[in-house]
Amino acid sequence: LTVSFISPFQLSPETLQEVSARLRKDLLRGLGKHSHHKAPVKMLPTFVRATPDGTEKGDFLALDLGGTNFRVLHVRVEEEAQKVLKMDSQICAIPQEMMLGTGEQLFDHIATCLGDFLESHNLKGQTLPLGFTFSFPCEQLEIDKSILIRWTKGFNCSGVEGKDVVQLLKEAIHRRGDYHIGSVAMVNDTVGTMMSCGYKDQSCEIGMIIGTGTNACYMEEIKNVKRIEGEDGRMCINTEWGGFGDDGCLDDILTEFDVEVDKTSINPGVHIFEKMISGMYLGEIVRLVLVKMTKDKLLFKGQISEALGTRGLFETKFISEIEDGLENAKKILTELGLDWSLVDASVVRLVCDTISSRSAYLCAAALATLVNRIRNNRKLGHLKTTVGVDGTVYRKHPTFSSKLQKAVRLLAPQCDITFLVSEDGSGKGAAMVTAVAQRPAHQSRLLEESDGEDNEEEEEEEGQ
Repeated sequence: LTVSFISPFQLSPETLQEVSARLRKDLLRGLGKHSHHKAPVKMLPTFVRATPDGTEKGDFLALDLGGTNFRVLHVRVEEEAQKVLKMDSQICAIPQEMMLGTGEQLFDHIATCLGDFLESHNLKGQTLPLGFTFSFPCEQLEIDKSILIRWTKGFNCSGVEGKDVVQLLKEAIHRRGDYHIGSVAMVNDTVGTMMSCGYKDQSCEIGMIIGTGTNACYMEEIKNVKRIEGEDGRMCINTEWGGFGDDGCLDDILTEFDVEVDKTSINPGVHIFEKMISGMYLGEIVRLVLVKMTKDKLLFKGQISEALGTRGLFETKFISEIEDGLENAKKILTELGLDWSLVDASVVRLVCDTISSRSAYLCAAALATLVNRIRNNRKLGHLKTTVGVDGTVYRKHPTFSSKLQKAVRLLAPQCDITFLVSEDGSGKGAAMVTAVAQRPAHQSRLLEESDGEDNEEEEEEEGQ
């Protein structure tokens, strides 16, 4: 009987190939000039046109907003030592009511924390360039102009969707009037992840995050990015692959539990792929399976405890802990107020393993699409590349990374992929993006292009 609950989560290699092929089609839709508005996988240009080459240097600020905390950092890039050093950092909390308040409140809070940081580290007199990691879906119009498409991850501040977040930050700093910042580079966290690994390994051309949410970016040929003028060179594309499946193309592999998680989420119908994979949802999927199995008298003598019956109380970190050992499983089940037997504990471990494995395999299918795309773009028989990875699910789960790597090798056999766990992508990586954007070659490149791009932008804004 347990099998009937678990088998819908077990995806065959053929199914994973099929998922990978569907994503390949969606990448093209997202890159197309006329198809991108309706594409579920947004394929957003980031205006980051190069990975690090080792000549970057200087002092930078980084702001990282992507969850319930945000960080302010001072980062130094040392060319001689080829190092990116975090000089100082500070974490500021964002209270729940602020996540649902006005945009002005949120940005005033950010500007205050940044001001406090500069004050306490004697940086107020300097005007430093700033990398701003803002981990929400944005339409980037320039390196320093980024329009929020929609809030995710529990945020819903009014007056920000459809607005330029760089402008909102600058206005909040201006309202204070006691310090200045230099040029701003908007950084998606996946791009920061790629860039923070890029100083160490210059063949790092993909960034991937599997944490609270999931997303990836990669270096695409500019000639394939139909919304951007120009034929030469590359640009990093933020895929926003969490939205894969939002048009119903994954409905055939969704389980009743996925449907339920989506229905009760704060954004029903949106980010379907992410809801099968990321840390914000995995614990809830497991909880729903355990509740149903208990109702069918297959677990815990048919008794659902209050904790197990409450949405969100089975945390995703429990999955990692339970899979890490039977003793942990017993402890967590006891804490959840359940009357368990040894058989129950092993079944719970099996459910956790099944659901985290599915997540790893779906990620592998999506990553295989990206590496195969880079290989085909470059007409290579064999591609050797590096992926910078971050996120708690990838870092903390005992077997996730090895399952993902094994599955990618199967799905992209002509690619040899090195996986690097990113060192602070949203901090050091954001500084690195800013540093690359300040490189003399990059600057002159932008001046040449600025003539050709104005019309593009107007068209873009009409379409919004």
